[in-house]
Amino acid sequence: MTSPTSPPRPGLSIALDYGPLILFFLSYNFAPGPALARLLIATIMFMMAIVASMIASVVMTKRIPPVMLLTAVIVLVFGGLSLYFRDARFIQMKPTILYGVLAAVLAFGLLTGRPLLQMVLGQSFPGLTPLGWRKLTVNWIIFFVGLAIANEIVRLNFSETVWVYFKTWGVVPLALLFGAANLPMLFKHGLELNDPAPTPPEG
Repeated sequence: MTSPTSPPRPGLSIALDYGPLILFFLSYNFAPGPALARLLIATIMFMMAIVASMIASVVMTKRIPPVMLLTAVIVLVFGGLSLYFRDARFIQMKPTILYGVLAAVLAFGLLTGRPLLQMVLGQSFPGLTPLGWRKLTVNWIIFFVGLAIANEIVRLNFSETVWVYFKTWGVVPLALLFGAANLPMLFKHGLELNDPAPTPPEG
């Protein structure tokens, strides 16, 4: 079992972060009915899965990562609104809100000299210098803003089905590419990497 002070194993972290998204995608594709009904069913499954992920995180690591908790709150609020009003727009706006909040929080920390990203991910990036943390923070802010804009473009101009595929098969590869693209800079600034570096949340 992972100790309370150690980061979760990479495989466990990936399962907890991306498991709900995979279930969302599968539910949308295999549920019966029109696109809106399938999206609402997938939203229910997504909400249940993210709660299950938090419970599993507490059981296995004795903690809930801050980003997971923030994601869960936004998913439950906007997912609940979509279900109540039977309106896909609320759950579709969820990634925009999440990425916007994360970008704003990181930007606030950067402007006020608070190493918020280091406080959350310090154990995942051993040896990284203060300059490396600042550069990584700036990169994540830009990435989150870009994802928020991209989500709005897809949400406003394409169907629910296109949005679901973008959310799964667009954002996840972009997040993995983002993580890989940062590695040369991180190694240049002292990173001692034994396990794969964490990627941004799926949103």
